[in-house]
Amino acid sequence: MNIIDKTDLQNRIGYKFKDESLLVTALTHSSYVNEHKEAECNERLEFLGDSVLSMITAEFLYSALPDSREGVMTRVRASLVNEKALAEYAAQIKLGDELFLNSGEELTGGRTRPSVTSDAFEALIAAIFLDGGMEAARRFVLPFVSEGFRRREMRSEDSKSALQEIVQRKKGSRIEYVLAGEHGPDHAKRFDIELYINGRLAGRGEASSKKEAEQNAAAEALKSFYNEK
Repeated sequence: MNIIDKTDLQNRIGYKFKDESLLVTALTHSSYVNEHKEAECNERLEFLGDSVLSMITAEFLYSALPDSREGVMTRVRASLVNEKALAEYAAQIKLGDELFLNSGEELTGGRTRPSVTSDAFEALIAAIFLDGGMEAARRFVLPFVSEGFRRREMRSEDSKSALQEIVQRKKGSRIEYVLAGEHGPDHAKRFDIELYINGRLAGRGEASSKKEAEQNAAAEALKSFYNEK
């Protein structure tokens, strides 16, 4: 296949390929090869990219979750590198717009199909790895993984557990929930909870039950925590 200009994509991902044929291969879906026999599809690169991505993500979580057990890190890694997450990362760089597909795949929505775009994202990681080494691949991957990790913890349904996990990373830290007040009639009482981390007010929550108010206070503390990062 002749090299096709993908300057815009390289600008979006912040990486300039020395061997642009690697980039072209990473963008080539198997359906395209069915119509263009000279092309090479991205399946082999996808295989390699999966391992590179897993290694980089594991390294990130090893540092980000210093007190977590293997099972916890394994579950978090799975949430950051599953098909849905990778398709979201691919969408951020408009990877689907750059893919080489055959007409049938094009007509059936291949450019936005998660199974297609997630595979292409892994192939792109491998292409960067082969072209520029592990450090180049790490620079490309980490912004996606770290942001995905941040969003995962902020949207946790159990804000108290998510906050506890964060705070416990610093040994000796403690969380305290204090009932600051309650108001309203007995049949519709509202509770005000204040959350303190090491004696410092970190969040407030209000709800019709103490448990829900604590969750709301923890959610507010999580938002404050990430805004400071």
